[in-house]
Amino acid sequence: MACTIEFIDLVCEVLAPLGEVRARKMIGEYVIYVNEKCVITACDNRAFVKKLDCVAPLMADAETGCAYTGAKEGYILDFSNERKAREVISVLWKALPFPKKRK
Repeated sequence: MACTIEFIDLVCEVLAPLGEVRARKMIGEYVIYVNEKCVITACDNRAFVKKLDCVAPLMADAETGCAYTGAKEGYILDFSNERKAREVISVLWKALPFPKKRK
């Protein structure tokens, strides 16, 4: 089951205070960028974030799972607590590199 536009709009709306937010459709699912860094993979109306040490304390009680077959396990970010979701993404954003430029 693919993500609904309503879910993607909700994610983008919640993250909007962090800067420029955009969603890119990828084979029925989406990746969400904040200030040009990919921070979320959205599949089946669930938002997956990388399992990095910097967000582990914030995500200690979060569910985990794989966005798709063959993907690494990630945390599932709950958007019912918008403040916490923005905090997780803000911390994660600082730890992630910018995408490499294509030649």
